[in-house]
Amino acid sequence: MTLVFDQPMVMGILNVTPDSFSDGGRFIKPDLAMAHVEQMVKDGVDIIDIGGESTRPGAEPVSEVDEIERVVPLIVAIRSRFDVPISVDTSKPCVMRAAIAAGADMLNDVRALREDGALEAVAELGVPVCLMHMLGEPRGMQQDPRYNDVIADVLQFLNERIMACQAAGIARDKLLIDPGFGFGKSLSHNLTLLKGLDRFKSLGLPVLAGISRKSMIGAVLDKPVKDRLYGSLAAASLALWQGVSVIRVHDVAATKDVLRLCQAVMDVGLGE
Repeated sequence: MTLVFDQPMVMGILNVTPDSFSDGGRFIKPDLAMAHVEQMVKDGVDIIDIGGESTRPGAEPVSEVDEIERVVPLIVAIRSRFDVPISVDTSKPCVMRAAIAAGADMLNDVRALREDGALEAVAELGVPVCLMHMLGEPRGMQQDPRYNDVIADVLQFLNERIMACQAAGIARDKLLIDPGFGFGKSLSHNLTLLKGLDRFKSLGLPVLAGISRKSMIGAVLDKPVKDRLYGSLAAASLALWQGVSVIRVHDVAATKDVLRLCQAVMDVGLGE
């Protein structure tokens, strides 16, 4: 399935993990995962992003075998029932290969293809891939993260990864970028990134933003994860207004409404 990022899209999150920060354990059982997929499809999801390893702060690593066993059967099941693009959230080259062989269409890597063999795997597979910025590793990334200038530093990192991808034979038109909200960033860093998202368009690639239910929203609103919908929608509208191509969310139907309204306003000429 060919993915084209010329219009804003909603990417629905499907975590098949026991320890993800928002819905860990909720969709471990295949029947519950498929019911969630069905609902997201009904809600108009544009891409489903499957994750088999939690990358929340403090998360423990998962073996390649366990990650494959979590995601591959689900990819096969989704592909057999629904005509919806599938992304897989992974950093491991063997999981990437297994996922694409099973029918996935895209890769989403929080480590921006820095694992050994990841660049070569994606060059071989020829599918779209999202490169995300993360300072450090999940287990310790939130322990006093520091930047000279968070936007400039993240832009520099992403540009370096883009060049590494191209040097490895990955076509530029297969790349997306993600500033990595919550991945080695303080509240101030996250808010600065959200305010300056339009600056990432300078790299000339589609921008993906994953802000849904994150701790930055909880910190501003003093809300637990389950009560962060309204804050997530506000953040989504700010991101979409600044030209983000893909918004990665837990709440598909509500975010699709945000996207439609933002798009309608952006499409209106000021002289009308």
